[in-house]
Amino acid sequence: MKASSTANANIALVKYWGKRNKKFMLPQTGSVSMTTEDLQSHTTVEFDPKYKEDVLIVNGKEYKKGDEEYDDYVGLFLGVVREMTGKDIKAKIVSNNNFPTAAGLASSAAGFAALAAAVNEALSLGLDDKQLSMLARRGSGSATRSVHAGFVEWKRGEEEDGSDCYAEQLFPPEHWPEFRMVIAVTSKKDKKVKSRAGMKQSVATSPFYKSWAENVVPNHIEAVKKALTEKNFKTLGETAELNALAMHAVAIATKPPVVYWNAGTMDIIHAVMDWRDEGLECYFTIDGGPQVKVMCLEKDAEEIAKRIKEFDNIEDVIITKPGSGIKITDNHLF
Repeated sequence: MKASSTANANIALVKYWGKRNKKFMLPQTGSVSMTTEDLQSHTTVEFDPKYKEDVLIVNGKEYKKGDEEYDDYVGLFLGVVREMTGKDIKAKIVSNNNFPTAAGLASSAAGFAALAAAVNEALSLGLDDKQLSMLARRGSGSATRSVHAGFVEWKRGEEEDGSDCYAEQLFPPEHWPEFRMVIAVTSKKDKKVKSRAGMKQSVATSPFYKSWAENVVPNHIEAVKKALTEKNFKTLGETAELNALAMHAVAIATKPPVVYWNAGTMDIIHAVMDWRDEGLECYFTIDGGPQVKVMCLEKDAEEIAKRIKEFDNIEDVIITKPGSGIKITDNHLF
């Protein structure tokens, strides 16, 4: 009962920010994303009676009961798995990310998508992609999207048991192979306010939340889906950028304020606007963290990366494109 899987982080073009049901991890709104090719989690899981307690090791660091990373995430997820299977067998999980963890680069999305796939394989559950998407969601909402390759829509659903809340692929990576995101990593430190906590605060206290969820997001989802269908880069970039700004406006207006941006974030925001005025077509998006993802086409990616590297507040630059979904691998981490 041992298996390994890889999964990639996804970057939201239309953001998910806030739950309506914590137990089933149901979102207030739908969302649309791009699964990356280069930001990968590699996870091995083994279920065995020899383990008296669950073992969780992420990037070489062990977490146990009582640690937030275990109790609020993996512990709850394994509880869901045990409820599904009726098997109360302890597990050892080892996971490595090739990109900063808990820093606003969707490490939990990649991690739980990989874990869901590995659990499915190790326990021979026979889940299809839709069911895997729903299982991954129980660990981290955005993980539901990382199950799939390319461009993905997470459907909000209406049922309170989550039976109609899942992600599905809109287009495979080869639909738009020229699409790129240049990621400006402005800090590799753990963010002070985790997305889960920030979302909860925003739903409860932000005066802009209701309008954002009911009016802004549905319109943006339709606009982005149409732009993806037509490969209309201008409309896609403008809509995704506006959506990101709207989400952060909601977060900033939360009590207490949830402000993820740092000096490097602001440098790149202003630079992208300036570059666009100069005729270099690019747009930015920012998830729950300080990192800026600059959307562009392949022909401009290297030039944008070169310009970003010239700023003082940048720790790394990553160029990524539409990538693959979950994959089972024989490369075990233990």
